[in-house]
Amino acid sequence: MLNLSPLFFTTIGGESCMHDELDLTNQKRLWIASARTEVRACLRTGIPRVLKENGYTEDVPQPRFFTQGSWAYKTLNSPAQQPQQADIDDGCYLPTSFVAQTRRPSVAATVFFAAAEKALKPLVEEKRWKLVTDKPTCIRVIIAGDTHIDIPLYAIPDDEFATLAKAAVEQYGFDSLTEAVNMAARKQDSWTALPADKVLLAHRECDWIPSDPRLVKEWFLGEVEAKDEQLRRVIRYLKAFRDWKWPSGGPASILLMAAAAPLFEKRDRRDDLALLDVVTALPDRLRAGVSNPVDASESFTERLGKAGVEEAAKAFAEFEKVLRGAIDASSRSQACLWMRNEFGSRFPNEPDRISVVSVAATIAAAPATAGPSELVGRTKAG
Repeated sequence: MLNLSPLFFTTIGGESCMHDELDLTNQKRLWIASARTEVRACLRTGIPRVLKENGYTEDVPQPRFFTQGSWAYKTLNSPAQQPQQADIDDGCYLPTSFVAQTRRPSVAATVFFAAAEKALKPLVEEKRWKLVTDKPTCIRVIIAGDTHIDIPLYAIPDDEFATLAKAAVEQYGFDSLTEAVNMAARKQDSWTALPADKVLLAHRECDWIPSDPRLVKEWFLGEVEAKDEQLRRVIRYLKAFRDWKWPSGGPASILLMAAAAPLFEKRDRRDDLALLDVVTALPDRLRAGVSNPVDASESFTERLGKAGVEEAAKAFAEFEKVLRGAIDASSRSQACLWMRNEFGSRFPNEPDRISVVSVAATIAAAPATAGPSELVGRTKAG
């Protein structure tokens, strides 16, 4: 049998591995972080300014921000091919009592989107970026051909908006902000239908939906802490396969993360076997349905659709056959070629670094006692 792990991950200086090839360059990361800082500063001052210009006469709180998604989980990969883009999700938060000053939640959601977009416009024009305003759950700022920042907008309970005072209770109607606001105002909706004690995500079509990204982040970091850093790497390998298999579309990153975490078992210094364990069980896991690990009522597989789930299940089943065949192969060159077909050129073409191991050594890489996989780790928001 073959040990492919040195080509997946190594800590030996001067030796390449796919894990390192998936990373953004330090220069790229710093540039994205700098762009995020500029976007935050623009929204921090711009949203209050725009809202005051359009009817708010009381103090408007400056929004708070919370980075979520792959950047926060440390599972972000660089794009494998066009038209893929590296992205950072940076949530923008206002206190619930403040956004609820509008007469209707539909108006509040529309006002929030409109104010943030208007606040961003000068910066976007100055930087020659592109503002995308047709995403249902966020504002997208494309800062390069292969990079964007997504800005979801949230209303958060006041006691969690710790650094700012509660907004005034007096009501305002901001129906003159844009024609879209006028349209939203005609809807007969009410704040009483929404939970006041939960984080709400502004949605262009559904107004507000309960959604707290902090809980998923806390869950995943708890999984990594409990099970090993190898889990984070396996998630990145799954995403790398997805990005090479599907130039666009395919299973969402959060779906792969939620599906894979319960299937993962640590394999000592054998990332190839840990990955094989997951992809062996992944097709059945996808077909059975995968829900948000901190909210069972939200199905991630339903978002992908029945046909998309079946396509993904078949793709990972085929990948399992190739990966297992490479580990069982007698030719290191052939095994390396098979992996490059599945991952592209980011998998090193260095068959000499693949070692031959015994079946006994392979078995020894498994944990002595396999404990139950946790579906939900810590869920307390930090």
